[in-house]
Amino acid sequence: MDNQTDDLKSQFLAWQCLVRQRAMRVGDGRPTPGMCPHLSLADGGSYSGQVTVLIIRTDAAEDVSQFRHMVQKTHDPADRYKAAIKYLSATYYQKSQEFSDEMTGLFSAQGLLARALSARGSCILDFSQFGSRYRLPCSVRELNEETDAFEATYWHNRLFNSRMPADIKILGFSPDWRGAVFEEIRSGV
Repeated sequence: MDNQTDDLKSQFLAWQCLVRQRAMRVGDGRPTPGMCPHLSLADGGSYSGQVTVLIIRTDAAEDVSQFRHMVQKTHDPADRYKAAIKYLSATYYQKSQEFSDEMTGLFSAQGLLARALSARGSCILDFSQFGSRYRLPCSVRELNEETDAFEATYWHNRLFNSRMPADIKILGFSPDWRGAVFEEIRSGV
């Protein structure tokens, strides 16, 4: 990766951490547009819509353990939610360099979108918030259940969604930084 693409990757991860930290501290953890990119199929397929993606730390083993503990500690979804907000709003998103640029998303295993993404192996994620827009062409892969990224995504989602379906698929979205585009969005005065 050259300096320009490496800078764009670092800038994007710092922006993602800011968006997510703010959502935890100010928005009660509700996903914001910067966490829910517009997804379009890279080969001109017919799907176009929003999905929620996570950023996962490169070394996610400790997060897996913490998220699992918070879920298993109580059966009360409200208590889980509060614990998740407290944990994620503290220092979790402070060091963007600790996060992998492969984002993850949880989908119904039987859903058409997950099957289409797995079959095509690529998509475009378009993020926009706080006057910044990132358009990222991504390769898509299905994550193995034994990986930390899979488990961190699974347990993170269980914290916020007590009615998560049993039959799921977790996909990884790896940006092609050479084809990525950043632009500042100017609002009309």
